[in-house]
Amino acid sequence: MYSAAQIANYFLCLSDDEAGDLLTNLKLQKLLYYAQGVTLAITGLPLFDERIKAWEHGPVVPQVWHEFRDYGGGPIPIPVDFDVEAIDEKDREILDEVYDVYGQFSAWKLRNMTHAEAPWLNADRNDEISHGSMRSYFETQLDS
Repeated sequence: MYSAAQIANYFLCLSDDEAGDLLTNLKLQKLLYYAQGVTLAITGLPLFDERIKAWEHGPVVPQVWHEFRDYGGGPIPIPVDFDVEAIDEKDREILDEVYDVYGQFSAWKLRNMTHAEAPWLNADRNDEISHGSMRSYFETQLDS
């Protein structure tokens, strides 16, 4: 299992500075949510241990949000000292697929998408979004 910060850094390494396609904290939070949900649906196990909370603007890993909050709504720089090989190849395949599918959308589009999905809808604001609710929801999404 990884830390949510490791997964966040992996996604940041996938962003393209030259294309002007850097991630904001809002978008990064949604990618973490989708990565956790898809991994739970595929493997039955969480990708990272930190809990995801149902905040006003959608799912958030509070520890990662706090780590990058100084960037506000601006882009987070690509980490220079993160080793992507620290993530197992099978997990990188899942993360790459999550990035290919969801990374194409803006932060606000992802925010709106999560607001229409059962895990966020069924959680009380500021409470945890359970692994069970994410797994159940994403299993139905992967089947379609």
